[in-house]
Amino acid sequence: MSDWQPSASLAALKQRAGLYAMIRRFFSERAVIEVETPVLSRAGNPDPNIQSLTLTVNLPQNQPGRRWLRTSPEFALKRLVAAGMGDCFEMGRVFRDGEAGRRHNPEFTMLEWYRVGWDHRRLMEETADLVQAAMALSGRRTSVREISFRDLYRSTLGIDPFTDSDHALRAPLAVYAIEPDGLCRDDWLDLLMTHLIQPALPSNRVLLVYDYPPSQCALARIRPDAPPVAERFELYLGSLEVANGYHELTNPAEQRERFAANAQTRQRAGARPIPVDQAFVAALDAGLPACAGVALGVDRLLMAMQGTENIHDVMAFPAERA
Repeated sequence: MSDWQPSASLAALKQRAGLYAMIRRFFSERAVIEVETPVLSRAGNPDPNIQSLTLTVNLPQNQPGRRWLRTSPEFALKRLVAAGMGDCFEMGRVFRDGEAGRRHNPEFTMLEWYRVGWDHRRLMEETADLVQAAMALSGRRTSVREISFRDLYRSTLGIDPFTDSDHALRAPLAVYAIEPDGLCRDDWLDLLMTHLIQPALPSNRVLLVYDYPPSQCALARIRPDAPPVAERFELYLGSLEVANGYHELTNPAEQRERFAANAQTRQRAGARPIPVDQAFVAALDAGLPACAGVALGVDRLLMAMQGTENIHDVMAFPAERA
């Protein structure tokens, strides 16, 4: 075979090791505890936009053998926080089906952490601190800009993402001749971001976007402003989306409603049903303390550190060589 060697250079792989060491120092200095949670779970990710991988495991009698490879350690980490672990983080491999390309690989490294008593605005500042420290390892200096989701679309596109019509959202994308069938309002907002906003972002800037439309709340709290907003943030480093964080939803009844809505969306799309993570729901019932959490793509961060657009340049053996 001709592809036995790593796709990344040895220097890039050594830089990955240096980044891991820096991340662990970063959290050790802040008394955030490193933990480890299962890669295999009895339930998958119900998000309609994320596809899980499954496998069959030989288990004792009367136990279902199907297990789901985690798409993130989120539910398990929140169970630890509910159990009283306090501030904690995990760095490890996660898996998503149907994700391959220059910026995606079916398995990749995710860093996720939780801060008890924090909101999304405080956590996004710490996330920016970590990203800037990582970029400094490669001799790259970055500036930081914070802006609300609404103000970002207003200032760059002249569009109000909360109140403008669907037609107004679609108009700037007409040049791309995108087939509109099956696309909803949130899809058009995402396309505006990926096609028009992200490509123009400066490569040396950390952009923190916060307070999203309620329809994009995922697992974030919704704040009853006028209009209401989801207490969520995303971090962009140049054109790369690197992190996604929330002021976490702690209400078990509302979480059940969101799981049910996700199941209906999946059903309408013809996607396979995903069992609800009952252990996670039980942790919410027991009481998840007020907290904020964030997931950061380590491979994406390494791409920015090395100035590459190809994830293969930062991985030893991507899917094609695994």
